[in-house]
This record gives sequence, structure tokens and C-alpha cells, in this order.
Amino acid sequence: MNRKFAICYNPLMDNSKDVMQELKHLLDLQGVNSEILSIDSLKSGYEFVFVIGGDGTILKAARFYSEFNTPIFGVNLGRLGFLSQASRDNLDFAVSQILNDNFKIEKRMMLKCQNNVALNDFVIKGDVSSRTSRFALQINDKFVCEYLADGIIISTPTGSTAYGMAAGGPVLSPVVQAITIVPVCPHTFSARPIVVSADDKIKILSCPNQKYIVSADGQNIFTFSDDLIIEKSENCANLALLNENDFYSVLRNKLHWGISPACIK
Repeated sequence: MNRKFAICYNPLMDNSKDVMQELKHLLDLQGVNSEILSIDSLKSGYEFVFVIGGDGTILKAARFYSEFNTPIFGVNLGRLGFLSQASRDNLDFAVSQILNDNFKIEKRMMLKCQNNVALNDFVIKGDVSSRTSRFALQINDKFVCEYLADGIIISTPTGSTAYGMAAGGPVLSPVVQAITIVPVCPHTFSARPIVVSADDKIKILSCPNQKYIVSADGQNIFTFSDDLIIEKSENCANLALLNENDFYSVLRNKLHWGISPACIK
């Protein structure tokens, strides 16, 4: 085959190198040209990329390959593996499905802020972690409210099952075009999460004598003291999904959604 694949792995994770070698062997048996990449030395120019690691590894690869419109397929070695489609146990099956084109590509909306993009979320907090901070929110240049809170989470539908959900935000289907705004521990009973259109421009207004720390997907971190604009990115993450997997089965199987604790084995 003339198809050019890449295998991206996280060398810091246990068994990552072993799984990478197993995957490389499976592709070699099918005559598929593949190149090994570390998560810290990604390159473009591939038709398809396998990503071995946890959700953090997949998030990093997704941000990089979104610029090149390259589909990625997650093989989980982490704890939850919410973004993964396979594990070491079913690697042979997953490879056969990919090579026989028995998969779909789901375009996942991303956010941008300054020179950063995020597949899950941008989290804004004050620069002093032990104190609450003030955050003024505008949507499409209209003032919405001011929060006194530990932080604000601006998330995509994909990120709605991450930090936003833990902070009390809603869960959105990943194909919905929307953005959630979730305050973290607001000092009021009236502050509730907001769901807005993906086309809305979200602005966090800086407050006097206040500095802020922003994280993109919990990984890329930067500071700001002026107004901050977060909006939909022009790029999308292209996640390769096995045909038999769907969002709601992942909710049930990995987050035990709607299942009584007494029923969890």
C-alpha cells in the first residue's frame, strides 16, 4: 500500500513503546508504510495518525494535526480514555477496521484564544490560586455579568464531559455547535452555566489590579492582564471513530452515565 501512516506515542507512559511496536508490526504485515513519532516531536505529511496514550496525549496531537486536516485515532493507555477508540486488547481488530475503511471521521469544533487553540477548553483563573477572582463576561460585546469565582471554563462540546462537567456544566453532544461557559465555585447562588452559539464572541474583561492565568486543554498555559477573546477556531479536530462506537455508549461505559452505583461491577 502507498498509504502513509504515523504512529505517535507518549514515551513517558508505561507500555507505550510496547504497544507502539505491536501496532507497527500489524501495519507492516499489511504492507502499510508507517513512521514512529514521539508526542513531543510531531510532524505533518501523513494520511492518518494513530495516537497511543491517554486523553492528554490525544488532545496534544489533535491540536497539532487540526491545522493539516489529518484524522487521528486514539489507542488508550491512560485511565479514562474518553477520546480513545481502542485499547491494547482490541488493537488487531481496530487496525483491520481502519485499513478496510470501516470507520467515520467526526469533525470536532475547537476554540481559539490569542495564538492558542483548544479541543476541550480554556480555563481562566486568577494568578493567586488561594483567592477568588473577579471575571467580567461579555458575549458579542454585550455585558452579561460579573463573577466572583475560582475561575471560568469556556468549553467545546467535546470538552463538556471534562472539567466543565465536573464543575456542574451541561454535557453536550460533540456534534452540537455550541460553547459552554461554566463558573468554577462562584460566590453566589444565581450564577449558572450558560450555553451560547458557536459563532458568539466571548470576551473576559480584565478587572483593575487583577492578573489571570489561562490554560488550553490543561496543557498550554499563558498569562494576561488585558481583555481576553475566545471564539470558535477555523480548524477542527478530525477524530477517526469506529462505526460501532457512539457518544452515548461511551458516556455509559466510561462515565457510568445514568447507571446506579449498585449496578457498577
